[in-house]
Amino acid sequence: MGKKYFHAPRRGFISEDASPTGARGSRGFLDIGAASRFTTHHSLLITELTTQFSFQVSTRCSQTKARVGVFYTPHGAVETPRFMPVGTLANVKTVTPTQLQETGAQMVLANTYHLHLQPGERIVEKAGGLHQFMRWNQPILTDSGGFQVFSLSEMRQITDDGVIFRSPHDGQMINLTPERSIQIQNALGADVIMAFDECPPYPASREEVEAATQRTYRWLERCISAHQRPDQALFGIVQGGVYPDLRAAAAEALAGLDLPGYAIGGVSVGEPPELIAKIVQATTPMLPVDKPRYLMGVGTYKEMAQAIASGMDLFDCVIPTRLARHGAALVKGERWNLKNSQYREDFQPLDETCPCYTCQNFTRAYISHLVRSQEILAYTLLTIHNITELVRFTQKIREAIISDRFTTEFAQWLS
Repeated sequence: MGKKYFHAPRRGFISEDASPTGARGSRGFLDIGAASRFTTHHSLLITELTTQFSFQVSTRCSQTKARVGVFYTPHGAVETPRFMPVGTLANVKTVTPTQLQETGAQMVLANTYHLHLQPGERIVEKAGGLHQFMRWNQPILTDSGGFQVFSLSEMRQITDDGVIFRSPHDGQMINLTPERSIQIQNALGADVIMAFDECPPYPASREEVEAATQRTYRWLERCISAHQRPDQALFGIVQGGVYPDLRAAAAEALAGLDLPGYAIGGVSVGEPPELIAKIVQATTPMLPVDKPRYLMGVGTYKEMAQAIASGMDLFDCVIPTRLARHGAALVKGERWNLKNSQYREDFQPLDETCPCYTCQNFTRAYISHLVRSQEILAYTLLTIHNITELVRFTQKIREAIISDRFTTEFAQWLS
């Protein structure tokens, strides 16, 4: 643990148009040789994983790096590119599993940190795991809890061992280590689990980001050693902030571990959208082409379209449910506030082309009335529509890639 992994050349912010290409040859950033020397435990786990997880790319865009694929898991297939709704506490707020399935969602997220605090992984495991507990028989992904813990800036202490934080529920001190995060996720039983990582804020100094990226890699090694279930795919997370050489070297080191999937983390934490696009565009090509790629915490039309053009496959965001709880609808990339007076006597559906239950049965005027009256049904109907909207957006991109019309049909979101 005392080994010094980082001494990459200082290439500056990615926003300064610094090229990351030279960093791919920088072996000093991480000990690549050590990364490629698998333990027997890891090798056996990878062998067993290949029988339960696979990713197949069927079509590639002729103009961009966008691709169409299928990610196979023990609980079914996920057609990519695909938006994944967030169900933090083992539920997507205000909708039932049946309603969620009707939106076209194939994979949902739950959160390790929140489920550890309430109801506790022991209860979920006793119930038969997350799928049985929440009655969702399709793929599930659990985040490691790292982002939530690091957002508790006034309530936590970071060490090389892990993160010590005060529970916001009862004030008790909790020590969340990479091993503990994996133990919790093994108990929860999702199909895909995420490595415990340190997510640096934006802005942050190069020294802070470098330390966080180094620690993230060491923690990943510990996550791999702690992981015990071949029916769960452990994804690694590329950190590195806005520094292209840190991102490049981290991606190279993680690729050497031959994990079943890879994520880009540490984006959408305060950076301007154009900077997120540059980070993703520079980092994605360095990830293995034969594994699914997941962009964490991103879910707007423009961000997803640009990331798909860079070669990303999976996306998640709380936008559709959070907007719904504030009385807003997503319609063709725009946000509509249904409290506005213009909708009080508007008897059209939110989107006449949308197949969702909300649009097929209710008018803007009725939903506006529900929002103004603070009726719970308003949040349910808006959540159904908003999730359908983002899932359909990625489905349409998928169809456009297959017919090689991606750059023409989605030009407005790619520029």
